[in-house]
Amino acid sequence: MISIITLAIVFVLIAVRKIGNIRFQIWQIMLLGAITVLVTLQITPLAAIKSIDIDVMLFLFGVFIIGRALEESGYLSSASFRLFSKAKSPDILLLTVIFSMGLLSAFLMNDTMAIIGTPVVLLLSRRTGMQTKILLLALAFSVTTGSVMSPVGNPQNLLIAIHGDISNPFVTFFRFLFIPTILNLFATYLLLRLYFRKHFNIIPVISSSEPGIDHKLARYAKISLALFLILILIKIITVFAGIKIDFRLTYIALISALPIVLLSRRRIEMIRNIDWSTLVFFAAMFVLMASVWNTGIFQEILESMNLDITSNGTIIGISILLSQLISNVPMVALYLPVVIGMGGSTSSLMALAAGSTIAGNLTILGAASNVIIIQNAETSGGVTVTFWEFLKIGLPLTVVNSAVYWLFLSI
Repeated sequence: MISIITLAIVFVLIAVRKIGNIRFQIWQIMLLGAITVLVTLQITPLAAIKSIDIDVMLFLFGVFIIGRALEESGYLSSASFRLFSKAKSPDILLLTVIFSMGLLSAFLMNDTMAIIGTPVVLLLSRRTGMQTKILLLALAFSVTTGSVMSPVGNPQNLLIAIHGDISNPFVTFFRFLFIPTILNLFATYLLLRLYFRKHFNIIPVISSSEPGIDHKLARYAKISLALFLILILIKIITVFAGIKIDFRLTYIALISALPIVLLSRRRIEMIRNIDWSTLVFFAAMFVLMASVWNTGIFQEILESMNLDITSNGTIIGISILLSQLISNVPMVALYLPVVIGMGGSTSSLMALAAGSTIAGNLTILGAASNVIIIQNAETSGGVTVTFWEFLKIGLPLTVVNSAVYWLFLSI
């Protein structure tokens, strides 16, 4: 019960972020939660260490280095300038951010685009005068939503593609999820446009000269990015060709970061300046969520509800709710065998992919990409998106997302 109470307190603290004159960052709150369940013996130190997903930690470490080099070299600023400079109004700029980041996340993974995209939108805000929170929320919602339609858009989709006995994952995901995902990306624009309508009336888009570049660091950063894309492609080919090679995303991220780490004179600076607080957050989250799951309370609640847990609507609903508590990847790892074991259809598997992913649009804790974006924005840009600011738009957006995916998967 202590684990459940701790989780509730963590949610409250993330929502308010402040006690008296003391202001907390998300990683500090989650770390306090993990320390609490350790000190109160709700989870043993050994179990806590085992609960930390090293693959996730090392993947983020490698991509953080690439993202930092892309940003510090000025290449990211230059590329974003070329991409967004033709946007002559706030509406076009917002649509460009949502669809470019959303579509890229389908192939580069949502966490990768969260890492790369955060400094881009912070730069866009400074150069255009558009409110930073609008662009940060657009980035968070778009990388989550866009990643739904691809088997490599996020880790949980890859899990479903590999273990769900789907004969042609890319074709299947696109056939079931492409159109509703495009509609949901447009719904993201409409909701942001409606909620922040006053800002669209007064904010002009200001053009600016293209930024300078550290060409040496940019060269290594581009090599690392190209290597990352090539290795992702190789992984896709080997997985769907049935070639059994232990070629994890972790290896891809670390190998891709090597040109920067081995060749750049600024390697120490790049490593020192990566977002270490986000890595602490994830390690602490794994410990707290493992402690909560070990209580068995949520499993008992699900069993007592007597739901048809293979129907599309139920799968989407349960996926969204459980992903807030134990994160979407562990949730899919637990739920997928149940759906397969009870004869779930391909449509059911697509509902699991959609529900577990759009869970990230409901709250900050619903997706790792949200935490990456908000932590990075606080560290690099001094901008905070609160739990409630996220929820006010995320709740109606998630309702719309759920309805759209349920409707298309039920046809």
